Amino acid sequence: MKSLAELAEIREKNRSKVILPDGSKNLRVVVGMATCGIAAGATPVLNTLVEGVKAEGIADKVAVLQTGCVGVCQYEPVVEVYEAGKDRVTYVRMTAEKAERVLKEHLVGGKVVEEYLITTAQKA
Repeated sequence: MKSLAELAEIREKNRSKVILPDGSKNLRVVVGMATCGIAAGATPVLNTLVEGVKAEGIADKVAVLQTGCVGVCQYEPVVEVYEAGKDRVTYVRMTAEKAERVLKEHLVGGKVVEEYLITTAQKA
């Protein structure tokens, strides 16, 4: 990268990989994309969520974001869902298929997918 123009070009190219919050979104979905998350398969999880939110037509209500280390490497890929007035929901050992289910049942349907929660994973 040699100029601010190149940086701006990279930023615009990568914007399609997330759905940014704008203050009107009810839900924030955060995917751990540190080295451990990426190595465990977080990229397809992120892509599934971003594409699914757009396809379901809920991008006006749901922000999908990337973050660095979530702090529970043994449970990667990790997806956290934040909703105003509710406790954070932490999904662990995610796959693209599991992300599709979370999209349909939780983000669209409002029902937490219990068997993917960190509390359930710790008991297994």
